Amino acid sequence: MKAKTVLPAVAMTAVSMVLTLAVVVMWLGTAMPWLVALVVGLGIDGGWLATLAYERRLAAQGDHNPTVTGVGWFFGLIATGVLVAHALLAEESAGAWLAVAWLPIAAKALWLVHGLWERTALTPGALGAIRGIQQEARDEAAVARARLRADATTEETRLTAVTAAGARVARVQARTAATLAGAWSTLESARQGEDTGRALTSVTAPVTPGVTPDVTPRWELPVWGPVEPVSALALESAPALSDAQLDALVDEIRHSEVPALSYREMAIRFRAAGHSASEVRLRAAWKRVVA
Repeated sequence: MKAKTVLPAVAMTAVSMVLTLAVVVMWLGTAMPWLVALVVGLGIDGGWLATLAYERRLAAQGDHNPTVTGVGWFFGLIATGVLVAHALLAEESAGAWLAVAWLPIAAKALWLVHGLWERTALTPGALGAIRGIQQEARDEAAVARARLRADATTEETRLTAVTAAGARVARVQARTAATLAGAWSTLESARQGEDTGRALTSVTAPVTPGVTPDVTPRWELPVWGPVEPVSALALESAPALSDAQLDALVDEIRHSEVPALSYREMAIRFRAAGHSASEVRLRAAWKRVVA
């Protein structure tokens, strides 16, 4: 991994030094002996190489010297200036020389990048630990996302099932309530009808006590509310009440409390006292007393 940053910097530095030396020898060789021009070119390249070596030594020790770095950039700028001046004064191939004039600055930039990489580089063990931590975090995140999606799907399914079951129960309850309401309405209409007693007497005999003497009633309308049944012996032994006696008992029980009792309460107390009367006669007596 280190070679990926150091090799380009070394190659760029070598090319820059060769170009600088060549340009100095060709440019100054016409004005002075070529040996002097060679010494000038080697001086520029040597100063640049010396400062670069010193920078690398400090970097290996984990140190940094701004003065040395400034001197290195100074030599790089000199090399760049030489190349640019030669390109501007060259009569032929000026564009080609300008195209390579940036190489010294580029070489210094590559060495800067390599130094930054060295200061932030990690050992293979540390890199492996980091990759393991990142992979573990990705695994945990994936498991958490899967668990959340599964929980959401389960909750959605449960709510759908509960809603459907609740809707079915509500429909059944509504149908049952409608059926019961109709049945009770029919029973209430039959129980409160004025001609119910006469109709039942003509169809079913005997319907109520007193219609046929000494016969126990076999059928009566359902009572709307709680009823305490009277035993058969009590019914047989209890004497049949006349309408006047029945009216007197109903009026007495009705006004036994203030305010006056309702029909249901009066009927419960009437039968609890051991009196016997059919529902039809008892309701007829109630209507007479209330009227």
